Amino acid sequence: MTSRGAFSDEPLSPAGRLFIDPKTDVVIHCIAISKNPIDLDVAKTALKSSVLVQHPRFCSLLVRDENGFEHWRRTELDIDRHFIVINNRLNKPGKFVGEHETQGFDDDEGDGDGDGEAAVNQYVADLSVSSPLSMDKPLWELHLLKAHKCVVFRIHHALGDGFSLMSMLMAGSGKVDVPAAVPPVKTEGIKSGKRREWFWLLSLLWGVFKMVRYTLVFVLEFAVRSLFVCDMKTVISGGNGVELWPRKLATAKFLLEDMKEVKMAIPNTTINDVMLAMVSSGLSRYLEHRTPNALHEGLRLTGVAMVNVRANPRLQELSEVMEKNSKARWGNKFGAILIPVFHHKGGNNPLQYLKRAKVMNDKKKHSMEAYFTYKIRDLVMTLLGPKYVCLLYYKLLCNTTFTISNFVGPLEHITLAGHPISNIKFNTSSLPQAISMHMLSYAGRVEMQLLVAKDIIPDPEFLAKCFQDALLEMKTAAIATNKA
Repeated sequence: MTSRGAFSDEPLSPAGRLFIDPKTDVVIHCIAISKNPIDLDVAKTALKSSVLVQHPRFCSLLVRDENGFEHWRRTELDIDRHFIVINNRLNKPGKFVGEHETQGFDDDEGDGDGDGEAAVNQYVADLSVSSPLSMDKPLWELHLLKAHKCVVFRIHHALGDGFSLMSMLMAGSGKVDVPAAVPPVKTEGIKSGKRREWFWLLSLLWGVFKMVRYTLVFVLEFAVRSLFVCDMKTVISGGNGVELWPRKLATAKFLLEDMKEVKMAIPNTTINDVMLAMVSSGLSRYLEHRTPNALHEGLRLTGVAMVNVRANPRLQELSEVMEKNSKARWGNKFGAILIPVFHHKGGNNPLQYLKRAKVMNDKKKHSMEAYFTYKIRDLVMTLLGPKYVCLLYYKLLCNTTFTISNFVGPLEHITLAGHPISNIKFNTSSLPQAISMHMLSYAGRVEMQLLVAKDIIPDPEFLAKCFQDALLEMKTAAIATNKA
C-alpha cells in the first residue's frame, strides 16, 4: 500500500534509468559474514531503527507514469517483506541440505574459508542470474543464511552507486573508523623571480596539454569501442546473451600489506597500480594455462571500470552525502573508463607488469575520460532516451572482456546490528561479459569477488589462485628490489 502524503514523486536519474533496462539491469550484492550466530529478532529491530529505512530511496517504489517515465514514489515499508530467512545449510553447489547431510563440512564460515564460503558464493551466483528484485516493493532485500552466519544485502543499482552505499554501510555500523584529519602541509613561500614564474607557467601549460590530449584519445577510443571495435576472442570472452548464462563465484584474497610492499618497489606507485598489475599478470597466467602458446605477446584485453566523478571523491559521512548541494551527493555519480591490460607470457621480472600498469594509470589520471562519459551518457539519455544509452552500454560490455571495480572499505573491524563482522565482500548481478571482478578492502585485507559464466570459465577458483600467485610473485621481486 502506498502512502504519498506530503511527499511528491521524484524522477529517476539518467543512470538509474540505465540500470533498470532489461539488458543492463544490475543488482549489487554485499556479503557480510558474522563471527557469531545471527539473532533474527535483533537484526530486525536494528534494521527498523537504522539509517537504511529512513532513506527515501529505500522507502520508495519504482513507478511509471502515463508517458512511460520512471519515478520514485514513497510507500509504507514492511520490513518482513524484505527479509528472506534461510535456516538450512547449503552445500558447495548452493543447494539446501538436511541436518543429517552436514557432517564433513568445513564449518569455518567466520573467517570466510572452506565449504561454507563456497556454498554462500554459489548461492549468490545463482541469485545474480535467476532472481530479479520484485517491483511491488522498494528495490532491496536482505537474505539471512543463519547456518552460515551470513547476510546478503541485495540492493538495486538504481538506488545508488558503490560510493553511496558504502557511506550508508559506514553510517549504520558500529566502531566506524573515521579517517583522521590530514594536517596542513607547511610550504615555504615561493620566491619571486622570472625563472620560477616561467617554470610554473610551462608546467601548467604542459599539464593542460596532456589533459586535453589524453581526454580526446580516450573518449574517442571509448566511442569507437562502444560502436564496433571489440577485443579479440579468447577462452574468457563473453558476448551477446551471456548475461543469462549460469554463474559461478570465487574469491581471491590478498593482504593490504603485501600490496603496500609491492608499490614501494617503484616510486610514486599506488595501490590501484598494484591491483591493475595483479589483474594483468593473473589473466595472462590463466590464459597460458587454458591455451598454452596460442595467444600472441601483447594481446590486448579491455576492461570497463566505473569511476566516481563527484567533486569530493573521498568517502564521506552519510549526512554530508544526503545534503542537497553536497559535493559528494547520493546517487549514481560515475563515469565509465576503459582499462586495457596486455597478455604477456611472463619473464624474469614480474615488476614489469607494475611498470606498465603505472604508465597506463598515470595517463588515465591526466584525462577527463570518466567525466566526459558521464556527461555524454546524460546528454544522450536526454536527447534520445534510455533505449539508445542502454544499447550503447550493452554493446560496450559485449565488445570488452571484463568489468572491474575497487572500493576502500572500513579500516578496522565493524559491527552490524551488534554482530561483529569478520568479512565483507561485494559483487553485482551478471553482465554480458564472462568475468567481472569486484574488490573491497576491509580491516587490512582485500578480497576480490570473481563472478564468471561457468560454461566459459569453469574453474574460477584456479583463476583466483592466478591472481593471488601474481601478487606474491611481485611481492618477492619487490622485496629484493627494496633491499637492493
